[in-house]
Parts: sequence; C-alpha cells; structure tokens
Amino acid sequence: MRNCFLLISVVCLCSFSFADESGATKAGDRVQAAADVLNDIQAAPDKGIPQDVLRSAQCVAVVPSMLNGAFIIGAKYGKGLASCRTPKGWSSPAFFRVEGGSFGFQAGGQAVDLIMLIMNKNGMRHLLSSEFELGADASVAAGPVGRDTAGDTDWKMRAEVLTYSRARGLFAGVSLNGAVIKQDKPSTREFYGHMVSFPASLNGEVEPPAAANTFLTSLAKWAQEAAK
Repeated sequence: MRNCFLLISVVCLCSFSFADESGATKAGDRVQAAADVLNDIQAAPDKGIPQDVLRSAQCVAVVPSMLNGAFIIGAKYGKGLASCRTPKGWSSPAFFRVEGGSFGFQAGGQAVDLIMLIMNKNGMRHLLSSEFELGADASVAAGPVGRDTAGDTDWKMRAEVLTYSRARGLFAGVSLNGAVIKQDKPSTREFYGHMVSFPASLNGEVEPPAAANTFLTSLAKWAQEAAK
C-alpha cells in the first residue's frame, strides 16, 4: 500500500511538471496571466488589497495558477514574476519559482493565484538575493483585505512580505511559511534572450522588453489608483 501511495505521488508530481512545460505556462504567457490577475483584483477593490498596503509595497510578485497538491504529499509549485519600484517606474520583471511551504487555509488539489507584496527594504534585499525562504529569511504574514486598513497598523511593523491567494472566487490573505523563492533561470533566458540577474532587473538596470508591457502597465495603473 505504501509503495502504491508513493507511486501515485510521483505520477502526480510529474504531471505537474509536464503541465508546467506546456505552452500555456511559457514566460510570455505568464506575463499576460499575471496582468490578468492584477486587473481582476483591481476591478473589485472592496474585496481586494487595501490601498495603503499597495502604496507601501516596494515590490509586487504574482504567481498565476500556483499548483497546490496538499492532498498528495503537501507539494506546492508555481512560477511567477516580480517587479519593484525604481526612480524610472516599475522595473523589468524578474522570473522566479516558488516551491513548498505551508499554504494556510487552502484545500489541496486546486490551482490558486498567489500575490506577494514586499513591504520594505529588508524584504527587497531578500528578494534581490535570488533565493530565500519565507518565514525564515524574510518574515511573512497573511495580508489584510478590504479597501482600507484604518486602525490596523500591525502589518506595517512586522511583515517584510504580505501574501494573498485567490481560488474559486475567494480572495484572502494567506500564510505561506516555508516556501522557497528561487530565480527561474530558464524562463529568464527565454524572455530576455540571455541571462539577467535579479538585481539587474529589479533595480531598473535592464530596459523592459515590449513583451513586459501588459504586466507593467497593469501594475502601474494598480499602484496609481492606490496613490490617490
């Protein structure tokens, strides 16, 4: 029975990997999917991320359709992209993978959209390192939800990274302790045509390709609305 369980687990994880290599999850498609996630959240601000949280965020990372296989062996895997504020605007996107971690209240066996907000320079420093663990290297907390966070300043004092998820129409703050963030080098090479480091892209040293416009335009609009 135990061997059968292990076999099923391996098969399911392999199917996750095969799906991830399909055309639907290539770097360019991921940029558009991330833009769609931001646009959907912006369309429902009363149930989204509070404006003052958005105003304070130094970087925004989106993982469209992160696979959550907790019903098997607790496996979680997704690919996303991040952008940070620079003097010239939002930076060219950096591509990353997120693996493992405790995924809060979410039930297993579903795909969720994951959003991470890096709130301060220390959190940004971890992001620029190209590999870090949430909850160990950088403090992480479930983000508050709603238009305003009046009277709730706890997130300002304790969190380097705030995390949110959306699944089956439900959008909520969610904990993601133990998840490891690593640079996605194959996607980086695919998108830019050569290797680009996290610091180079997120510090604004790299000019964003035209293919990044959908995500960066949505992010700029999202941040502009929060700044009002």
